[in-house]
Amino acid sequence: MPLALLALAVGAFGIGTTEFVIMGLLPQIAADYGVTIPTAGLLVTGYALGVVIGAPLLTVLGNKVSRKRMLMLLMGLFVLGNLLSAAAPNFGLMLTGRVVASLAHGSFFGIGSVVAAGLVAPDKKAGAIATMFTGLTVANIVGVPLGTFIGQSVGWRTTFAIVAVLGVVGLLGIAKLVPAMPRPEGARLRGELKAFRNPQVLLAMAMTVLGFGGVFAAITYIAPMMTEVAGYSDGAVTWLLVLFGVGMFLGNLLGGRFADRALMPMLYVALGGLAVVLALFTVTSHNTILAAITILLVGALGFATVPPLQKRVLDQAHGAPTLASAVNIGAFNLGNALAAWLGGLVIAAGFGYTAPNWVGAVLAAAALGLAFWSAALERRTPALQADVDAAGAGVRTPAPVHH
Repeated sequence: MPLALLALAVGAFGIGTTEFVIMGLLPQIAADYGVTIPTAGLLVTGYALGVVIGAPLLTVLGNKVSRKRMLMLLMGLFVLGNLLSAAAPNFGLMLTGRVVASLAHGSFFGIGSVVAAGLVAPDKKAGAIATMFTGLTVANIVGVPLGTFIGQSVGWRTTFAIVAVLGVVGLLGIAKLVPAMPRPEGARLRGELKAFRNPQVLLAMAMTVLGFGGVFAAITYIAPMMTEVAGYSDGAVTWLLVLFGVGMFLGNLLGGRFADRALMPMLYVALGGLAVVLALFTVTSHNTILAAITILLVGALGFATVPPLQKRVLDQAHGAPTLASAVNIGAFNLGNALAAWLGGLVIAAGFGYTAPNWVGAVLAAAALGLAFWSAALERRTPALQADVDAAGAGVRTPAPVHH
């Protein structure tokens, strides 16, 4: 594998760390700015909405310049946002920094996947893309817990400063190691937008919003839930996030393995299991051991939906997968924003720190309902689906990892 993939993986590691590390630092940030936990949760919502806006917008703009230059610009934007977060004197500027950093997220993974695949022989493209996304996976196992520990021990500003340094390393690596690539030719916005006329593409994205939103409803407020309800210390949140990261890693492996074999059954099992586990979390969160096991399961079941959902979007949008893929990454984050906001609402309403788990269970159950609806619609339009399958025949679509 070319060294250029390492530069892309470093960028993915930094982006994954800054996205998820905020959950473990919410109490400290809220205390420093003198805001409530639900208000601090806007840092999650704001980042997620920034990805929703930035993913399609910057992907389209990326067609105007070379891919290497676009990746460098995106990493520069990411560094700027994290530096602003680290130095922000008030909550408003902190939120601005989060949004600025988030704008690079979806487009980096969308364009980075194309670049990674172009660096290797055709029979190694899936492995190249997986190598880049390894940075995101490792971020949730190592970067996020380590960032949480540093933030709780030294100060949360230090965490964001270190993430900014990681972004600089990624930018320099891209500048040095990624070969110059010409600006993509023939990419037309009108052609890309045609994919969104397919109701199956829209249903898959709606499942993405609701399904992964269920995960974020619970995980956004994991720190106060575990310290105030389960009885863990602040320091224990670090290894609880490690458990969540391990669950994500395992779930992604399982989802990727079965996405090609039995995509819809995989979605039924993962979304149904997620809804049940999130509902049980309102009970298990009162016990330290059961809470830890549940966090692992939420990570595993939640991320088991990612490869099949991403693959379904790519399959159904076979004529214009780049923009659809980027928009689906935005859909994950739209779900994050919706869930973080709803979770904050039920906490602010006085239902307690376990209430977001019920929100997550309802969202996951709704996603399961859409999965059944999508399958029923597919059975009623076999001729249309045959055309879709024929168009994608012979092309093995890799199952990328979110964000």
